[in-house]
Amino acid sequence: MMISGQGQPLIRVLHDESRRDLRDPTRPRPVRLYLWEPSRPQAAPAPLVVVSHGTGGSGSNMDWLVRPLHEAGFRVVALDHHGNNYVDGYEPEGFLHVWERPRDVSFALEALASEQLLGPVGVAGFSLGGYTAAALVGARVDPQILWAVLTGTIPLPEIPEFPGALDALRKKYPLDESSRRALEAAAADLSDPRVRAVFQVAPGVGSLVTPESLATVRVPVGIRWGGADTVNPYDVDTKPYLEHIPTASGSSTGPNVRHDDFFAPEPADPTVRVRVGREAAAFFQQHLG
Repeated sequence: MMISGQGQPLIRVLHDESRRDLRDPTRPRPVRLYLWEPSRPQAAPAPLVVVSHGTGGSGSNMDWLVRPLHEAGFRVVALDHHGNNYVDGYEPEGFLHVWERPRDVSFALEALASEQLLGPVGVAGFSLGGYTAAALVGARVDPQILWAVLTGTIPLPEIPEFPGALDALRKKYPLDESSRRALEAAAADLSDPRVRAVFQVAPGVGSLVTPESLATVRVPVGIRWGGADTVNPYDVDTKPYLEHIPTASGSSTGPNVRHDDFFAPEPADPTVRVRVGREAAAFFQQHLG
């Protein structure tokens, strides 16, 4: 645990004893938190927003989303998802066992709740973090589609951060019946009743989630996407969430906005992150108070 300078987060590494470290199965799964406490005194527990990063990213580089939330008075915690963050390095499960991500968030909420009373909770996620947020309010991955991806029946687009991730996963987990049964975890109910609102930015995995599960979502869901996103294209990844979640509403951030405009050092549209961050803060102010 360490504390940086003023305005910087408290950084903590927690360990989930119910799951294993992907590199050393004798150790528990690590979950790193970056926690920003409200800068103004609160009469009651401040609303909390959890931020989930995209594929291969880190909670430490989600400033464009964290800062406006913190400035709006929220308590904010961003996570590093084990095996899928550049701080600790990559493992194939971190990219392909996506259902472990929402479990990270629930574990973090449980740990924080054991220390002090939680205010209303929301979750915001970018890219694969958008799926993470949706899973916490009812979205479920279809294990049959996932099995088809793992066996090559459905092609998996190349993952720039981890070329050959699928081959690496097959080496660790041969495609036998036990592996297929393990995928049933993807279809589990990962919803967390503490989560009252969700905000997705350029969400991923939309083609893998079941419409039936999305139809069960009852909390407000805000969605933003880029019109020129070829990583998580609207028709493939965003449209399923928007069409099948009865409480979802959203808008395009612009016809020329690309996926990497949300994280590139020199984005084609340098205003999009600022605009979406402000819209996320306004969304949670409306739905969390």
